[in-house]
Amino acid sequence: MTPIALLFAMMMAIAVSAAEPPFSCAHTPPPYPFCNTTLPISERANDVVSRLTLDEKVLQLVNGAPEIPRLGISAYEWWSEALHGVSRHGKGVTFNGTITASTMFPQVILTAASFDSRLWYRIAQAIGVEGRALFNEGQARGLTFWAPNINVLRDPRWGRGQETPGEDPLVVGDYSVSYVRGIQGDTFEGGTNSDILQASACCKHFVANDLDNWKTFDRYNFNANITQQDLADTFLPPFQKCVQQGQATGIMCAYNRVNGVPNCADYNLLTKTARQAWSFKGYIASDCDAVAIMHDVQGYSKLPEDAVASVLKAGMDVNCGSYLKKYTKSAVQMNKLTEEEVDRALENLFTIRMRLGLFNGNPKTGIYGSIGPEQVCSIEHQTLALEAARSGIVLLKNSPNSLPLSKTETTSIAVIGPNGNTTGTLLGNYEGLACKNITVLQALENYVENTQFHQGCVDSVNCTSVDIDEAVGVAKEVDFVILVMGLDQSQEREKHDRLELGLPGKQEDLVLAVAQAAKNPVILVLVCGGPVDVSFAKSEAKIGSILWAGYPGEAGGTALAEIIFGDHNPGGRLPMTWYPKEFSNVAMTDMRMRPDPSSGYPGRTYRFYTGETVYNFGYGLSYSTHSYKFVSGTKNKIFINRNQASHITPSGEVLVSRVGVELCEKAKFTVVVVVQNHGQASNHTVLLFGKWGGKDSNGHLNKQLVGFQRVSLGAMGRRDVKFVVRPCEHFSRANEDGLMVMEAGSHSLVVEDEEYIIDIVM
Repeated sequence: MTPIALLFAMMMAIAVSAAEPPFSCAHTPPPYPFCNTTLPISERANDVVSRLTLDEKVLQLVNGAPEIPRLGISAYEWWSEALHGVSRHGKGVTFNGTITASTMFPQVILTAASFDSRLWYRIAQAIGVEGRALFNEGQARGLTFWAPNINVLRDPRWGRGQETPGEDPLVVGDYSVSYVRGIQGDTFEGGTNSDILQASACCKHFVANDLDNWKTFDRYNFNANITQQDLADTFLPPFQKCVQQGQATGIMCAYNRVNGVPNCADYNLLTKTARQAWSFKGYIASDCDAVAIMHDVQGYSKLPEDAVASVLKAGMDVNCGSYLKKYTKSAVQMNKLTEEEVDRALENLFTIRMRLGLFNGNPKTGIYGSIGPEQVCSIEHQTLALEAARSGIVLLKNSPNSLPLSKTETTSIAVIGPNGNTTGTLLGNYEGLACKNITVLQALENYVENTQFHQGCVDSVNCTSVDIDEAVGVAKEVDFVILVMGLDQSQEREKHDRLELGLPGKQEDLVLAVAQAAKNPVILVLVCGGPVDVSFAKSEAKIGSILWAGYPGEAGGTALAEIIFGDHNPGGRLPMTWYPKEFSNVAMTDMRMRPDPSSGYPGRTYRFYTGETVYNFGYGLSYSTHSYKFVSGTKNKIFINRNQASHITPSGEVLVSRVGVELCEKAKFTVVVVVQNHGQASNHTVLLFGKWGGKDSNGHLNKQLVGFQRVSLGAMGRRDVKFVVRPCEHFSRANEDGLMVMEAGSHSLVVEDEEYIIDIVM
């Protein structure tokens, strides 16, 4: 490098390192009331909006809000992503400065498999810290991250199922609470940091956005026909928790229509439900170009101005895209919209920016100002990424003596398969630039020096072309074979749903051929977000073990190697049902959760599905065995006084809303389950389900998750695990009108094969 070039490089490095975060109100003393930190934020937000011209207001209604120099207001980018780590996607964050990477945790579906809400919270904390560090370093133009994705995984073919916490509304809702509290800077218990935000979380996609591109349907043109019953007990509860318990500061309304109405234009959804019934205090963003498609694709709005007016009147605040920038002023001029309705949206937006500390002068002098580059990709965060991958990976099959492999007696192994020597696939979608990259192959080489690799599939996971003879030849030469198969983003992703549930192409042929040739039963590792039908492997004796690794993040290769060689005892459980291939005959567009025996429709998710499964929700093995027992003395009768419950339905059920908070609180009780570990130390997942007895009526569930806990057990250890049971929540269901009801009769609590009877008396 020439001296001049070296000097230029040094100057650029200094400029990069000296970058300041964008902020407003730089002057002292503050020139306007909106810069006065002693005033309530509501007054400050009202003041700043009152000073804007209509032209200035319109420009603030889109994700890329420009600066307003005459008022000292900086530009702001609303669109940043942080699904499982600060992402390179979106428009708000760059990695071209001091910070060149961020910690990539497992994709959400695998993190959910840990059933560990404190782990979820710690991950979100780390993401929030790294997001704030990027902002402080001048490498982010916003702190509003459009995550978590809390759409229930209704259909196994959905390309974005990998982004979600799975199919159970309780798990999805609890995950959202942990994520929001962690990233926003709240405590795990919540409620202590409502005015000052580390970053802002956004519950998306509101609501029932779980089809991307299937046959002739896509997320832009799809009209989801959903019963009030299914909305009440499947689709809405996670968002209610995200808002009420998590105190999320953002919601994203989805592209699709629900019962004919686009989500972003649904006043009942955005205002009456979220803002009024749930007391949401935050901003509502459209999914990107969701306003435009109301006119351009759905034909819902006759004119562009009609689309703009309908979303702002419904309660939306900011448009990802440019539609509001183009048509809001003309909508006002055409009297389709009032300027006061624009002001309402803007006050919500400026309130969030103020809660992030961006109107308080330089954020580096604020409560989060000391967070710097050294806290990105820290050893602590990378260790957490490894812990998360270890905790989520699920052991689906383990024939006697298959796993773990002996570290001393295993002299040679072969890694075969298209996902065995790649790092990108391990990250899933909405990924960032990982701190460290290690493949499954590289991680296993740390255990066995004589390690061979063969890709098997010539064209990666698509596997239309396969080199079986060479792969078999490699397999014959070694003690053990680890087949790393599955999917990647070419098979499942945003804008792309699967049509089939089996392994792609000739992967199954490759697995079976290698298994038959190998000296010992092979280990099958599945890298994928959505479930795959591996019934062939489940029943094949030459396939000794099956591990589901999801998309395990930057430390996923290491975590898999540790599990395979026994340095970690797996304890993950499936957060979704694994359906057989025949489920592909069910229309993905059929939104019904409950089965219809008359037509043969099997229903969806473990709560309602009546068909055969490959693996059940909550399934997962360990290198240990565990036994369970309900402690005697637990309450077995719940009394709901009919005279106190002010309304009974014609079918004799009690409306939970009429039972009242006091009675519901009085009815809750604690149940204790003794868990005994009969093997080596484990981090074990305990799932408590509720089942209904009595008459069979429309709307009954097969069973429903009541609670979950991840517990640490020493070798041969024992633990009392306590669950708080809330009958009004855990033993209620939605009726056909979408109202939550309870009914008298015999119910039960279930952990594995242990059952405890609860009678509800009215």
